[in-house]
Amino acid sequence: MLPSSPDASLDEFAVFGGSPQFLDALHVGRPNVGDRRRFIERIEQMLDNRWFSNGGPFVREFERRVSEVAGARHAIALCNATVGLEIVTRALGLSGEVIVPAFTFVATAHALQWQQITPVFCDIDPRTHLIDPARVESLITPRTTGVLGVHLWGAGCDVDALSEIARRRGLRLLFDASHAFGCTFQGRPIGSFGDAEVFSFHATKFVNSLEGGAIVTNDDELARKIRLMKNFGFESFDAVTYVGTNGKMTEAAAAMGITSIESMDDIIATNRRNHQRYARGLQGVPGIRVLPYDERERLNYQYVVLEVDPVESGLHRDQLQRVLWFERVLARRYFYPGVHRMEPYRSHFPHASLLLPQTERLCSRILSLPTGTAVDEASIDVVCALIRTAIGRAAALSQRLGHPATPLPGPPYDSTSSR
Repeated sequence: MLPSSPDASLDEFAVFGGSPQFLDALHVGRPNVGDRRRFIERIEQMLDNRWFSNGGPFVREFERRVSEVAGARHAIALCNATVGLEIVTRALGLSGEVIVPAFTFVATAHALQWQQITPVFCDIDPRTHLIDPARVESLITPRTTGVLGVHLWGAGCDVDALSEIARRRGLRLLFDASHAFGCTFQGRPIGSFGDAEVFSFHATKFVNSLEGGAIVTNDDELARKIRLMKNFGFESFDAVTYVGTNGKMTEAAAAMGITSIESMDDIIATNRRNHQRYARGLQGVPGIRVLPYDERERLNYQYVVLEVDPVESGLHRDQLQRVLWFERVLARRYFYPGVHRMEPYRSHFPHASLLLPQTERLCSRILSLPTGTAVDEASIDVVCALIRTAIGRAAALSQRLGHPATPLPGPPYDSTSSR
């Protein structure tokens, strides 16, 4: 008998010694491949061209396609999104303090800290999980030079409210759009807002370039400066006119990025079906909320996000994660424990949690489930059955699992950290 059955013995759960439901682990963010044949053709073409880096034809084509999707005049391809954030922060002349949510991947804050800019952590709207503009205003000081919003789960920040604050207070506004390629805010493409936005094309993103990122902007002068900065400051063949670094995207990465964009609509359709199947399969489960998407917008559906209410469900999020991990369902805690609780920030701002109640709450409740083209409908049904059964046996499971903070002793499956 499987633990997905309502009358299963607890011993049949893998966490207590039973056989896992899956032989091969289900990952959050397992890479989508797209048309393998077309990608290999491009790699062969790259090898024939003997042009591997330095703004080759695939990078230029990738930039054009990203620009079209984002609705921005300029797209500058980069080796990754973190370098993109660092370069655009420097190009905009930011200094002092920049306001940013703590509910984000740590690279968002690190990109500021790396430039010796202090990230000032702002709380989020508990409904949307996005930076709360009403709280941004209260954090502005004479040292504040900018606001860095983060579009999460493909949903756009309140761009209009943040833009109004930035204009009125004379601040730069940029966005970490790592989750939001191909999405819209109020019908407008994400990528066209603020001074600039930064996309991630890391392997775990629904559109990936193996590893990569891009800065998009409608500011001609800013784009010119970024292009200099990402290539050592070279204006022409042997003329360096600016201080720069090496942030270039390779031709191989761009070839994969183009191939991914060509498959984008199919991948989105798969993501949407997966999200809908999870939502149906978990409907009515006490204390389990599948974060909905705003169907009025264009979306990429690349995340299936649960909020786990420990009182209503009877299980803490970490206890449910433990059950799933042993079944080889590698659900992820986003963005645990919150950037403000990571170093160096927890040492710099030891009392930050007092100003971040909604961030603190969500960091203990969010669980992201496997999706993408590597997950089929039958697997989703099994995951939903596991969760339903676990919640149905919550009292007995919780007692036997013990304190939710107990570290996972295994299983030793690959769970490489990513955005």
